[in-house]
Amino acid sequence: MHVVVEADGGSRGNPGPAGYGAVVREAATGEVLLERYASLGVTTNNVAEYSGLIAALQAAAELNATRVDVRMDSKLVIEQMAGRWQIKNPGLRPLAAEAAQLVGRFAEVTYEWIPREQNRAADALANRAMDEAAGKKVPDVLPSPSPSPEKAEKRESRATPRSWAPPASTEEATRLILVRHGETAYTKQGRYSGRGDIPLSDEGEAQAMAAAGRVAGLAREVGAVVTSPLTRCVRTAELIAAEVGGVEVTVLDDLIECDFGDWEGLTFAEVKERWPGEMDAWLDSTAVAPPGGESFGTVAARARRALGAVLTAYPGMTVVLVSHVSPLKLILRDALDAGDGFLHRLFLDAAGVSMMDVWPDGNIAVRSVNETAHLR
Repeated sequence: MHVVVEADGGSRGNPGPAGYGAVVREAATGEVLLERYASLGVTTNNVAEYSGLIAALQAAAELNATRVDVRMDSKLVIEQMAGRWQIKNPGLRPLAAEAAQLVGRFAEVTYEWIPREQNRAADALANRAMDEAAGKKVPDVLPSPSPSPEKAEKRESRATPRSWAPPASTEEATRLILVRHGETAYTKQGRYSGRGDIPLSDEGEAQAMAAAGRVAGLAREVGAVVTSPLTRCVRTAELIAAEVGGVEVTVLDDLIECDFGDWEGLTFAEVKERWPGEMDAWLDSTAVAPPGGESFGTVAARARRALGAVLTAYPGMTVVLVSHVSPLKLILRDALDAGDGFLHRLFLDAAGVSMMDVWPDGNIAVRSVNETAHLR
């Protein structure tokens, strides 16, 4: 498939309240296949523009595109991604690296700067994201060409369902059982536990075994168990795999926890006391990373890659994903089509179990979130 992606981002204040928009079109006809937009909290124009590009590339990858033409009115992003300009701003380098990693999925990618008036659809989506975040009423229709009836039907089948209607696909869904690892010493003490390889505590081992029993009690046979590479998850996965019949455990690096950088091993109160400004900025925006760490935006990209890999490798099967709070929350946020505020309102217990079904046509049904009855 050959597609054109249009992306834009903006910030009202630079830095200020920001958002991005992304549009994927069929190259031959110009028909819109997918649209994406989201608010980013407080950040800069350039961060928002790169975020729009990343969202556009992710959408193109979801459509299994092989050729991608990138069109943006940001001269900076186009020239940097084309390799003609250096990336001097250290805050943009991780975003450029994430975009470059996505580019590697396609056989061919081109970059073209276009005037703003030719990027109106992506610009409108970015402004919609900022308006919605500000609580403003926005129009239901955005400026984009009206697809033919055939294209409209194709596009709707790829969109998130908006009604109680059953999924259009007659193929069997892939069932994903999301399990947070059992308790560790850091879990019990309420400390940030990212890349530190902390093992399960004795209580954590018992919790993981209880979670294994819950998973084994599900009706459908488990076909695979995939896990973060960290010990606390691997051990939880091993106990689950043994309980469901000796399924082999597969390590998936993209399921690893967020890198909390300088905050690793500290409590929320300790971080708030030492980095009050950085903490506030981090809570306000998924694009902001802890000092020396990574942003939730970066973790979200990893989680989406992991999910895509699982759905490709195990279609129609039941798969257990053992991971950490951050990746699991982000997977559930996307599945429920929720905003970033969802991340701070959802609590996932150690060894808690969530479950969702994903159909080949993109429809998703979240069946449970943070089941803990097996821990009582």
